[in-house]
Amino acid sequence: MPSLAELFAVAVEQHQAGRLPEAEASYRQILALDPRQAEAWNLLGVTHIQRGQWTEAADCLRRALALKPDEAFYHSNLGNALKELGDRDGAIACYRRALALDDKLSQAHHNLGVALNELGQRDEAVACYRRALTLDPRFAHAHYNLGNALYGQGQLVEAIACFRQTVSLDPSFAEAVHNLGVALKLRGQLAEALTCFRRTIALAPNFAEAHHSLAALLKDLGQLEESVASYSRALELRPASAMAHYNLANALQEAGARDEAIAGYRRALQLQPDYPMAAAALTHQLQQICDWEGLDALARRVVDAVVAGAVQGTKAGVSPFIFLALPISTTAQQQLSCAQQWVAGLVKPAVLPNQPTRPRRSVAKPKIKLGYLSSDYHYHATAMLVVEMFEKHDRGRFEVIGYSYGRPDDSPMRHRLVQALDRFVDLRDLSHVDAARRIAADEVDILIDLKGYTWGARTQILVERPAPIQVNYLGFPGTMGAPFIDYILVDDFIAPPDQQPFYSESLVHLPGCYQVNDRRRAIADRTPSRAECGLPERGFVFCCFNNNYKITPEVFAAWMRIVQAVPGSVLWLFESNPTAAANLRREAVARGVSAERLVFAPRLPLAEHQARFRVADLFLDTFPVNAHTTASESLWVGCPLLTLAGETLVARVAGSLLRAVGLPELITTNLEEYEKLAVQLATDPTRLADLRARLAANRTAAAVFDGGRFARSVEAAYERMWELYVSGMPPAKFAIDPPPRVNGN
Repeated sequence: MPSLAELFAVAVEQHQAGRLPEAEASYRQILALDPRQAEAWNLLGVTHIQRGQWTEAADCLRRALALKPDEAFYHSNLGNALKELGDRDGAIACYRRALALDDKLSQAHHNLGVALNELGQRDEAVACYRRALTLDPRFAHAHYNLGNALYGQGQLVEAIACFRQTVSLDPSFAEAVHNLGVALKLRGQLAEALTCFRRTIALAPNFAEAHHSLAALLKDLGQLEESVASYSRALELRPASAMAHYNLANALQEAGARDEAIAGYRRALQLQPDYPMAAAALTHQLQQICDWEGLDALARRVVDAVVAGAVQGTKAGVSPFIFLALPISTTAQQQLSCAQQWVAGLVKPAVLPNQPTRPRRSVAKPKIKLGYLSSDYHYHATAMLVVEMFEKHDRGRFEVIGYSYGRPDDSPMRHRLVQALDRFVDLRDLSHVDAARRIAADEVDILIDLKGYTWGARTQILVERPAPIQVNYLGFPGTMGAPFIDYILVDDFIAPPDQQPFYSESLVHLPGCYQVNDRRRAIADRTPSRAECGLPERGFVFCCFNNNYKITPEVFAAWMRIVQAVPGSVLWLFESNPTAAANLRREAVARGVSAERLVFAPRLPLAEHQARFRVADLFLDTFPVNAHTTASESLWVGCPLLTLAGETLVARVAGSLLRAVGLPELITTNLEEYEKLAVQLATDPTRLADLRARLAANRTAAAVFDGGRFARSVEAAYERMWELYVSGMPPAKFAIDPPPRVNGN
């Protein structure tokens, strides 16, 4: 009969060869001969661990420890079994005991780190991983898990280095390649991230999360067809993934397949009813087509999720732009909470490598460097508002740099914008970090973000703090809730001083109206006839050329009552999509108004579109999201606008513009007053003619339509910000006095 030593040699050979059932049988044969063989109990326990038999493993390892209580490896192995059984406290106690007996066990340090990380104790976990790597620098899993822990702390640069080291040690480690791609994407290093995701799928074709990550990146890169295909593959692998359905719907929506996108959002909510991101996206898409069935309840689910997130310290993950556009009114506090939860999901601020300390210098010299950051340096509403201000900035006091990360076009607006700037820098192909480094290297003093949280924004550039002063302006009608944004440019109507508690930025009140405009905006000389516009030859023409998502059931019902009260009148709306037009006609009929009394304006080149305002008699504004750029278009062309002002910025922009052109009587504060005044103006031609005459006289003199005067006001604001900075003072709210008019302007 073979000796115990010979049996051990056979068992170990079987074990090392991966023949686990045979090894188990051999260990049991040894123990049948001598139950006091502690190492046999230990190795039998290890075979059970390798076979996923955690309870049996724990029993064997306890038997081993009863025989040899001071054997560090046994404690470590028992910890592994207990961890898989869900007894993390017991596992941690075992690892700590093992390390007390032998501090050089790299595996025990690593496994203790894993257990601590799962309990959220990341700092201790990081220390454990680092100790394991000190003992064994080629421990690939320790590098990997250290990278995961650092990623969770927002230390992306170090996390990326760890994942790179993991992959260099084990090129077939698919999860490490994937996580490297995720971290690179968050740093804006998209080309390398794309390579990582494709490589992960080559290593592990059924890795659903990798297909999902690839799809998300392809969507960001505008490769929508490939993105949809990748999301579809992820769903084949995980059909019950609500997140995959949601993200596939996002890609479908961007690809123009709105019906399929809506179905995807609904499926995501069926799978996960408490999915506020999907509820918000579905709400917005239903708003786009004016499908209002169940819309109010859906929107309230979104608001409730944001409120709960604020109370519980969680993140609803709802886009602040969609939140502002909800068809129900939200409070300033709720809007701030939504923005704060959103920004908490961004990369945590990181120190820019090799960024020099910016010296504090004189206000007087050299010039203050302004950087305007946007993706909209093309034919876009924001560009059409700011271009004259760029042209009119005082080059004796300011250097003006445009930083663009959007797709270029060859439009006259693009050329005019570039010519209006001292320098134009295209950041499109740079990562977030490299884009921030470029801005920092240019020594920009004040960086003005013109995007906020609107579509295509790259807020991560601002997270890196490339400029000592950072400003939120124009593109996003609300607070960004971000600690890295110092100021927001407003006026005392859209954001009264008492609203400061609901803004993370310091309020800077510009005189008159906060919205800059371009008086050189192109408007076609020719005014179309009513017949060309599809309007009746006679009768009052109410119009609203706002985007369809701004039309709410409550406001539409008011419009129908107004039309009914004014015989022969029609309502002229912008047609952004045929489904919305059909739904609005149906809603009109349901409210007792003939569908023919709704007329839809098709898309036209902007100059021709703006000429259509001359045909309308009165613009009826939306609520709770007002007309913004569209309001200034209407007023500049000469069409009076009736608005309903709410409590928050997004609901007060049109009122600010009306004050600026001397027509404050067209600002109402409740729906009853709004309806009443609309009917009065439509049935009192003299009163309406007086308003039109005053608008015609005032608009050319108003500072809101004078880019030069506006530039003087905003420059005074920038100089005040800089004065506070160089004096060592923190950002503070302040107001700017109106600039003097020069040469009659």
